[in-house]
Amino acid sequence: MLRPAMLAAAITAVALAAMPAAAQEKRKTPYWASISAGKALMRTGPGRNFPATWLYQRADLPIEVIEVYPNWRKIRDPGGTEGWMLVNLLSDTRTAIVQGSGELTMHKKPEAGAPVAYRVQPGVVGRISRCKAGWCRLDVKGKAGFIEARNLYGLKPGEELD
Repeated sequence: MLRPAMLAAAITAVALAAMPAAAQEKRKTPYWASISAGKALMRTGPGRNFPATWLYQRADLPIEVIEVYPNWRKIRDPGGTEGWMLVNLLSDTRTAIVQGSGELTMHKKPEAGAPVAYRVQPGVVGRISRCKAGWCRLDVKGKAGFIEARNLYGLKPGEELD
């Protein structure tokens, strides 16, 4: 038999686990999110009975949510592939993937003439913040710098973030 304190803790845990999905239910599409799981399946429809088309093995990969269905989200990945993913596999954490054809520079300040902080290759994924005037702060596992927003997939052109 469950004690009242244990029952209350269990109810609270269930409510907290459901919060991210509930919060995403109210957002207007399209919006940005990221894959939170180390392994996540994309499916052809919003249910486990639909065939899987992709297995993502990269947590923090940025995706665009383009449609909402209870417990499922239709997403678009950086390559333009669309499909359905279980909402529990997604996070509201803003991330971006570096795009381009060669090595790019991350600067110590959001300006082209600022000293170099790090260099990154296309395909590198990091968390973005402080996007303004065409520059974003990109944090790649604790190594951060500013990179031109046009070189990132994970935000709309001209979008600003705090």
